[in-house]
Amino acid sequence: MKKKSRMAPSDGATLHYRIEPVLPKAHLFEITLEITHPDPQGQKLALPVWIPGSYLVREFSRHIVEIGAHESARKRPIELEKLDKNTWQAPPASGTLVVVYKVYAWDLSVRAAHLDETHGFFNGTSVFLRVVGQEHLRHEVTLAPPPGKSYQGWRVATTLAELDAKRYGFGRYWAPSYDALVDHPVELGSFQLLSFKASGVPHELAITGRVPNLDVERVRRDVKAICEEQIRLFEPQTSAAPFQRYVFLLTVLGEGYGGLEHRDSTALICARDALPALNGRDPGDSYASFLGLVSHEYFHSWNVKRIKPQRFAPYDFDQENYTSLLWIFEGFTSYYDDLILVRTQLLPVERYLQTLAKTIAEVQNASGRLKQSVSESSFDAWIKYYRQDENSPNAIVSYYKKGSLIALGLDLTIRAASAGKRSLDDVMRHLWRRYGQDFYPQNVRGLGEDEFVQLVLDSTGVDVTREVRQWAYGTTDVPLEALFKPFGVAMNPGAPGNGGRGATKSTRPSLGARVTSEGGLARLATVSDGGPAQVAGLSAGDVLIALD
Repeated sequence: MKKKSRMAPSDGATLHYRIEPVLPKAHLFEITLEITHPDPQGQKLALPVWIPGSYLVREFSRHIVEIGAHESARKRPIELEKLDKNTWQAPPASGTLVVVYKVYAWDLSVRAAHLDETHGFFNGTSVFLRVVGQEHLRHEVTLAPPPGKSYQGWRVATTLAELDAKRYGFGRYWAPSYDALVDHPVELGSFQLLSFKASGVPHELAITGRVPNLDVERVRRDVKAICEEQIRLFEPQTSAAPFQRYVFLLTVLGEGYGGLEHRDSTALICARDALPALNGRDPGDSYASFLGLVSHEYFHSWNVKRIKPQRFAPYDFDQENYTSLLWIFEGFTSYYDDLILVRTQLLPVERYLQTLAKTIAEVQNASGRLKQSVSESSFDAWIKYYRQDENSPNAIVSYYKKGSLIALGLDLTIRAASAGKRSLDDVMRHLWRRYGQDFYPQNVRGLGEDEFVQLVLDSTGVDVTREVRQWAYGTTDVPLEALFKPFGVAMNPGAPGNGGRGATKSTRPSLGARVTSEGGLARLATVSDGGPAQVAGLSAGDVLIALD
């Protein structure tokens, strides 16, 4: 694979942004946008309503607290007309149009923007207005430090390409298009930096938040092993990574967990206790979950960022982008995240099987899987999966969890039918060669809604039409007990933690509800369809004050 140059293109039409954390105590970023050649009919500006990888309309424009515009030459104020919730219209301007606005940043997550006296973080979809019609132009960004001496130790972590900025420093950066601009999150602050090379490519972990006695070498070694294993999976002959540099932006909190993928970086959140310490404390399963998160988001560098649904090529930032294929892009990634840990010996096989049993139980113990297919769940992610309520376990199925079981089922099916000569790895490599390897970021056409079954046949010689129709487009459970048998793995469906259609009924008493503790009271969070609690007339939100 040829590596693409990160040199800035020759001077031409360019959009210029400046973003400054002007008031960290008030959580305000100020952004100045200069449009050298605005649309002579009047320039439209829009802020995305969602961020790729998180399928919910989040209305980022609600965080714009001030906005104004003027012509740079005359400094004459220009009135912006708001057309809808996220779009503004500027009248025709003679010369450069300058737009200045402030964004309130107080969302401590991987999806939006956060600013206080300890650090700053933002995704471009939260702060950079899109200049409609000029998305293809080069975009330059000046990252400015907060005002005041107390912030002199702050640095920058991002995979935006540097112009006159030095690595980790404030200054000018650039991106070849708007899509690229908003796919490089930025961390500002006094973070700890861990570096290593995976398959010859520089990788960094920028860690924000205090982690006393962090076992730096263990984290470095384990994350490197994950990265190299995934690179070899997609490029077994060359071990060529699809990027020239990769950065993990990790925020460590007292409690928290989550990640969001980007083209050559990821934003992560984890709990402090999930990381290993030099004092001998082993976080055990929490650290395995953290490594699984790292593995999941890194795998997305191929599966969804470069190999993507056709309906995401390109993204429409103004509305929902519907696809029925998230069970492939999220579910298959969820299958491989822990499997990679097994292959690198970071997760013992016994613990992997225990984790797998838990996933099987979670899927099979929720009756929503009998009402909604994972293809429907993918399509309706915008209104159902990302907006769950107390009845969700009875109404929906997770395209992450059942999608991972479908990946497992297909992997076992392919291995058995090909006498071990082919596997799901061959499918992923074929996807990569056909949709990602030579087409990113230009000419990405993406996987069509009905192309997957033929692609499996082309790459493995195995016809999985029936399996995909039943498991992904129907509500049939993946018959893992039968699929495991040729590989010497036995399931005990009646054992604690397992369940599902045809399972031996457990003799343990059950209320048929999930109960949470709230102020010393037992409150019902969810009530299962057909369970004792529902039959007795109990509902989510009820408080149990006595039994019998």
